Amino acid sequence: MLTNLSIANYALIEKLEMKPCPGLNMITGETGAGKSIMLGAVGLLLGNRADTKSLYNEAEKCIIEGVFEVENYGLKSFFEEEELDYEPFCIIRREISPTGKSRAFVNDTPVKLDTLKVLGKTLMDIHSQHENLLLGASSYQLSLLDAFAQTGKIKSQYTLQFQEYTVLQKKVRLLEKEMTSLQQEADYNQFQLEELSSLNLTEGEQTELESEEEILNHAEEIKARALEALKLLDNEQMGAIQMLGSARHHFNFLSKFGKTFEDLDQRFQSMLIELKDILESLSAEEQATEVDFEKSEWVRERLSKIYQLQKKHGVQSDKALIELTSHLADKVFRADHLEEELAGLKSQLEKAEKTMHSTAEQLSKKRTAVFTGFSQEIQQLLAQLGMENAKVDIYRKAVPASESGIDEIDILFSANKGVGTQPIGQVASGGEFSRLMFAIKYIMADKMALPTLIFDEIDTGVSGEVALQMVRMMQKIAENHQVICISHLPQVAAKGEKHYFVYKDNSAKKTVSKIKLLDEEERLVEIAKMISGSNPSASAYENAKELLGN
Repeated sequence: MLTNLSIANYALIEKLEMKPCPGLNMITGETGAGKSIMLGAVGLLLGNRADTKSLYNEAEKCIIEGVFEVENYGLKSFFEEEELDYEPFCIIRREISPTGKSRAFVNDTPVKLDTLKVLGKTLMDIHSQHENLLLGASSYQLSLLDAFAQTGKIKSQYTLQFQEYTVLQKKVRLLEKEMTSLQQEADYNQFQLEELSSLNLTEGEQTELESEEEILNHAEEIKARALEALKLLDNEQMGAIQMLGSARHHFNFLSKFGKTFEDLDQRFQSMLIELKDILESLSAEEQATEVDFEKSEWVRERLSKIYQLQKKHGVQSDKALIELTSHLADKVFRADHLEEELAGLKSQLEKAEKTMHSTAEQLSKKRTAVFTGFSQEIQQLLAQLGMENAKVDIYRKAVPASESGIDEIDILFSANKGVGTQPIGQVASGGEFSRLMFAIKYIMADKMALPTLIFDEIDTGVSGEVALQMVRMMQKIAENHQVICISHLPQVAAKGEKHYFVYKDNSAKKTVSKIKLLDEEERLVEIAKMISGSNPSASAYENAKELLGN
């Protein structure tokens, strides 16, 4: 339950703090005084989106903090899953900076809004006019019925099965799409693969062929130049080798006369050895070089085929062609074996669908089993709230499996005797809607482990004995839940254990909304004003005393 709420720099609130009691708390005040503003602030604690326009002072940070007692609500596992510190008293804080940045904290640990929303749903239920609109939605009605039927366990089981089914369904669709695409491309891919495979290309071959082609194209000139060089090096009379051989003797003689000549002799000997080695290598290359027109043509044709395929496939190297060959081989292989994989996946999908539908049928039976009990309980409560002829029916329509099951629910309502039930949104007036919603909340209070319920003017459109009966039911709810009720009726406001008054303070340059916990005398005055206006009469005070006394 909420033990402390503090709001700073939000809308018309400069600073506000309240400490609601565990039972029934009443909040009253003039229209526009700031009651709805407080609800907006509480909504931020529950994960609603923030807006910088809501800052009271645009130059300062807005801070909203709520302290919740959570010890008895089984939330320890949630805190562990979210890696949050667990304490019996949980502190939730929202901060909105002047720049628009919003941050959320649980026990001083930053959290995402999604985490805050999940936690908020377990801590507090806020009734508002927006929720009245939601009551007409089938999905909301179904969630109410699930709470009444206590379908949580089987619904969680179904949800997991549905998610598994949808994942498999998506995989099957993608595989079917891939299969169609591969089958359409099968012949072309096979042709391309055969064309590339027939080349039997090896990595680096293109570079070797290009080098070989260069040699074959200039073979005659290469041999001629090589022979001329050999002749100049190894001519018996005037060759460089022979002439250097004669010089060798002179270097050998000079080496005896000091270190310098010795080094020169060694360098000369090394050069002579290297030159002879060059001569041998050049001779070998000259003999290996052949003018082979047939081979030259073969190399040219193979390179031409490589270049054509590179141009065709938009690549620049033999490595890329080899990778493409491998990729096409995989596609052809996959096309040949995809049917088998698809059959296996469809078998899994069929089993998942059967399991899901079996659970969906169980979920549906559990829901339909409470239709009568749900309708009767609401009708009994509405009778207590002055609607003796009210009738509630539940219409179920079977629909294809979705995340919520195979049921579409429509709660039908009639407030008058002899008038057939129709969809809620078409027949309920404001007061009827309020009573119907309150009856639902009353039933749900025992079905849902919510520490705190907030009623925002749920007594709209009711008065007199009906209002008294409604507040008695609130008191009943408050025996096991914390209830905070924003009311405009004196009959309702008088029955709270604590009574807070929201008002506007216009003493400064800017209007400020404030809240005050009323003492007994102040409460008497406020109830009297709610009865007869700003200047209550003596009879209004007597009526107020009677209401408070009761």
